[in-house]
Amino acid sequence: MSISNKAAYHEFFIEQTYTAGMVLTGTEVKSLRAGKASFNDAYCFFQDNELYIKSLHISEYKLGTIYNHLPTQERKLLLHRKELKKLLNKTKEKGYTIVPLKIFFNEDGWAKLEIGLGKGKKLHDKRDTIKARDNDRELRRFVK
Repeated sequence: MSISNKAAYHEFFIEQTYTAGMVLTGTEVKSLRAGKASFNDAYCFFQDNELYIKSLHISEYKLGTIYNHLPTQERKLLLHRKELKKLLNKTKEKGYTIVPLKIFFNEDGWAKLEIGLGKGKKLHDKRDTIKARDNDRELRRFVK
């Protein structure tokens, strides 16, 4: 089971992807397993050479007690130091940002976040993408 951020591919050219671990509490993991997460306006940022994700909405666990989590709290992302350094240098360049793409569980049961190094699309780039997708769809209709 995975939760995808489809809007990210519409808004950004994704140049590289990384798989990051997330520091979560128990109720957050239970909500994620139930598919209760939303990427609306979520983004990644650096603070003290550590990567965090902000505005990722993970709904409160309905059976949680006083130990339930806050839905939009900042969550630390876990990457190798070499990857963090590479991402930090790239985000200092103009136009690059780190975008959350997908949340999934690996074969060991750990929650992972796929992040991408993206460069923002201009309006005409978005139109070109839509036009190419529509043309591909028409071609597939005629081929069948």
